[in-house]
Amino acid sequence: MTAEQNTPTLSVPPSGSPAGAVYADRGSSHFDILLAAMVTVVVLSGIGAAKGVSFGTIPGIGFEIITDGGFFLFPLAYVLGDIITELYGARSARRAITTSFAVSILASISYQVIIALPPFPDDYGLAKQEALELALGPVWIVVLAGLAGFLVGQSLNSFVVTRMKQRMGERGLIARLFTSSGLGELVDTIIFCSIASVAIGITSIEQWAEYTILGVLYKVLVQYAMIPVTSAVIRWLKRTDPTYQARLAGR
Repeated sequence: MTAEQNTPTLSVPPSGSPAGAVYADRGSSHFDILLAAMVTVVVLSGIGAAKGVSFGTIPGIGFEIITDGGFFLFPLAYVLGDIITELYGARSARRAITTSFAVSILASISYQVIIALPPFPDDYGLAKQEALELALGPVWIVVLAGLAGFLVGQSLNSFVVTRMKQRMGERGLIARLFTSSGLGELVDTIIFCSIASVAIGITSIEQWAEYTILGVLYKVLVQYAMIPVTSAVIRWLKRTDPTYQARLAGR
């Protein structure tokens, strides 16, 4: 039995105030689905983020809207991380994170092997080889950036959720999501943009700053906008998970 599965020993005070954290059993089918979703999002984000995207410059201030092709996917990884941490605990979240990046690393190695294989010698084969080199060649840099940023940011995110839940018990879900999401995304984005900027073609400090500032604002705002959905999903999963309900009833 893992640490987060132990029944909390704190008692419920007469006032009804929170009395320790309750977690579901990782063996439930929900965890498998959430883990598969997180792995998929991380792998696809690694491919998409190798492409630099520019939506033009904001008139009057000259701020270029720079991002990458995975911008619409990556916030979902944090949403899934929040759900896994809240429902299954920090150890399960770490397992989901490491599994996601192990698969992503395997994928990036596979891309390099595919690129290294000899292409057809005709014009079409050589053109496809060049396209693969341009599209998939830099993915390993993005994966490295994502690994560094996501491991630090998501670990901070999970740490904050876990510590706040230990103090507040089952109450304060919205506060946990707001606090952890902002801190995690801020640290993650700074690390990620600093490493991945080379892969997507950023060549100046100004572009890096625009890329990073926009990344932080976008990811945090999406996280916050998704909190009602995230909290609703978490509450639904808690209601429908028999192991969580059993531990909640027996605490």
